[in-house]
Amino acid sequence: MRPARRAETPVGVLRSPATIRERCRNILDAAVAGRSANFRIDRSCLDAAALQVEAVTRRRYPDLRIPYHSRWRHFEAGDIDRKAELDRALAGRDPAACARARIDLTVVSVLLDAGAGAAWGYVEPDRGVRYTRSEGLGVASFRAFCAGAFSARRDDPLRADAAALSRIDAAALARIFQVDPANPLVGLEGRAALLRRLGAALIAREEVFDELARPGGLFETLIPDDENALAAPDLLQALQDGLSSIWITQSALDGVALGDVWRHPHAGGAGKTAGWVPFHKLSQWLAYSLFEPFEWAGVKIVDRDSLTALAEYRNGGLLVDTGVIALIDPERQRETFDISSELVVEWRALTVALIDELAPLVRARLSSSELALACILEGGTWAAGRELAQQLRAGAPPFSIKSDGTVF
Repeated sequence: MRPARRAETPVGVLRSPATIRERCRNILDAAVAGRSANFRIDRSCLDAAALQVEAVTRRRYPDLRIPYHSRWRHFEAGDIDRKAELDRALAGRDPAACARARIDLTVVSVLLDAGAGAAWGYVEPDRGVRYTRSEGLGVASFRAFCAGAFSARRDDPLRADAAALSRIDAAALARIFQVDPANPLVGLEGRAALLRRLGAALIAREEVFDELARPGGLFETLIPDDENALAAPDLLQALQDGLSSIWITQSALDGVALGDVWRHPHAGGAGKTAGWVPFHKLSQWLAYSLFEPFEWAGVKIVDRDSLTALAEYRNGGLLVDTGVIALIDPERQRETFDISSELVVEWRALTVALIDELAPLVRARLSSSELALACILEGGTWAAGRELAQQLRAGAPPFSIKSDGTVF
């Protein structure tokens, strides 16, 4: 069935990419006007940031055939084509069945992709190569998926279903991620609880995930037999509708958990949504990561740039490290912040709004006016932010943030 457009309820407003942009822009305008207690903005540094992004992009993708910023890039860690390996395992299945398996893998892997911490790593069996951070989490979850860790059916390991996900605990994830006292992973309990809540949501939201009770059921509900196109906002809407119950934060409205939505004094808005700024970082990262599984099944993704930049510490770090965003009080860099703190919420909002200003500068430098935002992030802002973090802080983000493994 074609997804219905969401009614403009307060919760619906806060799930809209347009609201993300509006509220983040409001916070940027306040900072530019000198009304921020946390940051000052120097737009003259955007050119330097664009130059940094161009240089990294051209080095990583010299032919400028830039893919999406997607979980599938992490499955390519070490220049290994793990997708081809999965394709061989899926040989003989029809395109819809292959799409369901790839969607299953993507959803589970993305939900496990929050900050790992600097001490953790994963050694891939057989190859013996150690991967860290997002690549390590990606390779580990790929291997676990292929081994049937998320399937309740021994005859079909290449799936993720509610029955298996509902039983996942921290001990199971510790085995998957090779966690021990010498190899600690941030937010292990939080990740396990998130997968269990995913299992419950797959059963509760049959209209989104079909009676299959698998993430791959999205293919059935979003792609009718006579359709071969999917709008990115519709994909995001389906993910938000189907997964709203898995986000456990202190943010709620009308009894509905809002997820990655936070208070800020300069957010603006009206009515019940006033003062709230949404980001939906993991939901949008998931949507970006699902573009390819749908496209590989012959579905065209349209309206891609309606989604926003991801409010995370690589994109945000790029802007801090190139001088676009600066602390008013540099001593605050010594502090550790809660994810809901005004400073972190503001930094994330400034990131979304300023990447929107950076994107056309990058397109101009690359002579590619049609380059999708998801490709700019990949080329790109995320990679450049990571490189600068490695050079300046051994990979750490510019601010220390408490994490439960479900936002960053």
